[in-house]
Amino acid sequence: MKTVGYFNGKIGELDELYIPFNERTHYFGDGVYDATSAGNHVPFAMQDHIDRFYNSAKLVDIDVGMAKEELTELICSLTKKLDSPQSQVYWQVTRGTAMRNHVFPDVHSNLWIMIRPFPRVNLDRKESAITYPDRRFFYCNVKTLNLMPNCLAAEAAKKAGCDEAIFYREPALLAGVSADSPFILEEGGKLKGRVTECAHSNVHILKDGVFQTAPLDNLILPGIARKHLIAKCRELGVPVSETPFSVEEMYNADEVMVSSASTFGISLKSIDGRPVGGKAQDLLKKIQIAVMDEFDAETGK
Repeated sequence: MKTVGYFNGKIGELDELYIPFNERTHYFGDGVYDATSAGNHVPFAMQDHIDRFYNSAKLVDIDVGMAKEELTELICSLTKKLDSPQSQVYWQVTRGTAMRNHVFPDVHSNLWIMIRPFPRVNLDRKESAITYPDRRFFYCNVKTLNLMPNCLAAEAAKKAGCDEAIFYREPALLAGVSADSPFILEEGGKLKGRVTECAHSNVHILKDGVFQTAPLDNLILPGIARKHLIAKCRELGVPVSETPFSVEEMYNADEVMVSSASTFGISLKSIDGRPVGGKAQDLLKKIQIAVMDEFDAETGK
C-alpha cells in the first residue's frame, strides 16, 4: 500500500477512509495522539511511545479500548503493509462519535492509525528557528489534539523563513506551572521567563560540555527522542542537567538542538536571525551518531 489508514477496524488508503461528521475531534479536538518513525517496517522505541500514549489518554479520561499489547501488535502489523520501508507511524484515540455537547458522551472511543512514507532524517543539516511566546494551556505534558497554538507558532516560523518556533514562557505565564515543580527560575525573588519546547519538538542546549533540557513538568511534553538523547548522553559520559534555561542562555549556548520522533536531534544555526551554536560540533556529532546507531540497531538497518 502507498499509505495505510485505519479507523475502528477499517483499513485502506488514507483517501479511501471517511470519518463520521460527529466525531468529537471536529468540534473539540477531543483526543490524544502519538507518533514515531519506522525503518525497515519496524517502529522505533515503540514501548516508550505506547506508554506515553496510554498515559496521555488516562490524563484526559479516555479509554483506549484495547490493551497496550494488542495496540502495539496492530500498529506493527499495519506498518508492514506500507510499500516504503521508511515511514512515519501516527495513531490517535478520540472520545468518540456523538452529537455536539461539551460534557463527555457515553460512547466508545475511536481509534485512528496513519502510516505514510517518510524519509530518513539527515542529521548533518542545520535548521533555523524563531522564539514565540508560549500561551498554550497547562496540559503541555499531554499529547493532546488541541494544537492550534502550535500551528500558529509553526506558521509564524514559516513566514519568517525558519523551520521551527521555540516557545518561551513569560513570567506572567508561569503562574500555572505545577506547584510541586522545584525548577521555577527566580531573579531577585521574582519569576523569570524560561524556554519550554517548540511547536513540534523538544529543545535542548549544550553548554560547557553539559546537555541541558527543560524539566518534565506540565509545561513540556515528555519527548521520547528527548528521553533517548538523555540516555545516550549518560552512556557517553556527558553530564545531563534537567533544569530550565532562558532565551538569552539559549542564544549563548555552544549548541542548540531540537528533537522529535522524526528528527532525533537536529542542530540549529540561527534563532531570531542570530547565529547560534557551532562551538561544540564534535560533542554534538557524537551524541547524534549514538542516537542514530540506536535507531539502526532497533530497526535492523
